[in-house]
Amino acid sequence: MRATESPAGTGGGVATGGDAERLRRWRMVLGGGEADGTGHTLAGQDAAMDAALGALYGGGSGGARRSSGERSAGLGGSAPNVARWLGDIRTYFPAPVVQVMQRDAIERLGLASLLLEPEMLEAVEPDVHLVGTLLSLNKAMPDTTKETARAVVRKVVEQLEKRLATRTRATLTGALDRSARTNRPRHHDIDWDRTIRANLKNYLPEYRTIVPERLVGHGRASQSVKKEVVLCIDQSGSMAASVVHASVFGAVLASMRSISTRLVVFDTAVVDLTDRLDDPVDVLFGTQLGGGTDINRALAYCQSKITRPADTVVVLISDLYEGGIRDEMLKRVAAMKGAGVEFVTLLALSDEGAPAYDREHAAALAALGAPAFACTPDLFPDVMAAALEKRPLPVP
Repeated sequence: MRATESPAGTGGGVATGGDAERLRRWRMVLGGGEADGTGHTLAGQDAAMDAALGALYGGGSGGARRSSGERSAGLGGSAPNVARWLGDIRTYFPAPVVQVMQRDAIERLGLASLLLEPEMLEAVEPDVHLVGTLLSLNKAMPDTTKETARAVVRKVVEQLEKRLATRTRATLTGALDRSARTNRPRHHDIDWDRTIRANLKNYLPEYRTIVPERLVGHGRASQSVKKEVVLCIDQSGSMAASVVHASVFGAVLASMRSISTRLVVFDTAVVDLTDRLDDPVDVLFGTQLGGGTDINRALAYCQSKITRPADTVVVLISDLYEGGIRDEMLKRVAAMKGAGVEFVTLLALSDEGAPAYDREHAAALAALGAPAFACTPDLFPDVMAAALEKRPLPVP
């Protein structure tokens, strides 16, 4: 065919090196076949990559086409074929692409059941979405697979902790330090370094001294009050990534002596996993993704555990699709805020895009002074710091 007919729009004549590369890319995108319009033939590694893509998305030599021309996909549905395919995509594609393809394979081809086999789990690239799938299969998982599944989950948890823990501790320690300071310190409690910096504008050159109009001091140990944080997490299936991140943050918060952390997960039932916070993997395997949602019941439980409202932050992580009593849920939020609780509503705690959520309930919470918004894991420490200091939240 002539180059002018190609998707690359080469303008006719003999294809140059750049034109050939564009044709190659179009061929990889369009999947081959008589109608792809490129006339480009793949060989070597390109052919192997095309076969891996075709097995999942159809249209390539690894896939199949229905007679109507609609693309179909096929990995044969057998563990050996899938294991070989998983190895191929890890060879040819970078890890972020591999994770997307794995997720698509699970959703498009119904391969979740194959993840119950240890040899399959050893072949996959671990990520947050895979952890969510494994947790949803937890109850059906045979004993021979559970240890492998825990190893996969632990690898993801350790990656998240490495990314998030240091900054979270530093940010919250600073917030707690600021909230513990006093402007009327006793002499022995004066923080001279901060006091001098706060009064530099009062320097008197003729006397070569500073007039300390404002004293800044440390709160005495006997006066500092331990902050309480309650993480209340919706464990419906759509919240899988949020559950994973929240469990990691819960473990990080629990490691800080100046914060007392409680972690509660819920669907239509409520489970307190606070006693497992030393190991977020145990927390995750204590969840059961899926099922209905009763936010009101979960908040009732959390409310019953609050002893010092003015020193408590409640973080509700939910898409707000309430299956319980809506008016009672809102009344509980209003009562907690009225008592002095800092109430934060996160529609999602993940790196994903804008989540689906109940807009009516979100608007009702916002009217109570509890704005609902999605939050990335990287922003979460700043949100918590603002809540601990009772500052306006850094809503994205």
